[in-house]
Amino acid sequence: MSLYLYIAAMALTTYLIRVLPLTIFRRPIRSRFLRSFLHYVPYACLSAMTFPAILTSTESLLSGAAALVVAVVLAYRGKSLIVVALSSSAAVLLCQCAAHFLTA
Repeated sequence: MSLYLYIAAMALTTYLIRVLPLTIFRRPIRSRFLRSFLHYVPYACLSAMTFPAILTSTESLLSGAAALVVAVVLAYRGKSLIVVALSSSAAVLLCQCAAHFLTA
């Protein structure tokens, strides 16, 4: 029974988070500062979640840093998402293989 209560509480919480801004702010936001701030919030949140995950998702910090550098350089140059992802994965693979061969 408590499982259904937890699911209902989370559904209500998720619903309120999405509905309250629509009901509270009915008029358009006119403040340029607030509009520009709200424009960059998704990018800041995504960055705050992604960068630590990139660095800690591999066996070593060095291979995560190599993937991050490769991803940033290729994204800055305007490459597609699939190219960036595959190149970052290849950088991790190369770093892990190099570390394995150097320690063996």
